[in-house]
Amino acid sequence: MNAVFVDTSAVLALFNADDDNHARAAAVFEKLKSRQARLVSTSFVLVETYALVGRRLGLDAVKSLRSEFMPIVDIVWVDARLHEAGLDLLLARGKRQLSLVDAVSFAVMREAKLEEAFAYDPHFQQEGFTELA
Repeated sequence: MNAVFVDTSAVLALFNADDDNHARAAAVFEKLKSRQARLVSTSFVLVETYALVGRRLGLDAVKSLRSEFMPIVDIVWVDARLHEAGLDLLLARGKRQLSLVDAVSFAVMREAKLEEAFAYDPHFQQEGFTELA
């Protein structure tokens, strides 16, 4: 499997030099490029990422994210079926800290048989995925 799911937490770490995980994220990203990994994410992660990057780093960072990073990520556009699958998973887990964005991510990863996540979020490991470090 050469496809990796990309989470907001990794993108924030990659784009924010002040993030505690920045150096690790940059190293992981270089490894992913060298192995020519296919990067996959969802439209929910996309919305969450643009919002957080805009709030924390500004609109220039959003422009850079849009033009330099997102074109290399395959986006799964969340439809009603995936939204409901994520909501079902969220409710089944019963964890207040788990977000709908993450639950949809897990549903997409399982459906696409993705095992690895470029993420700095313990929920991915708790769900049984390998978090790249």
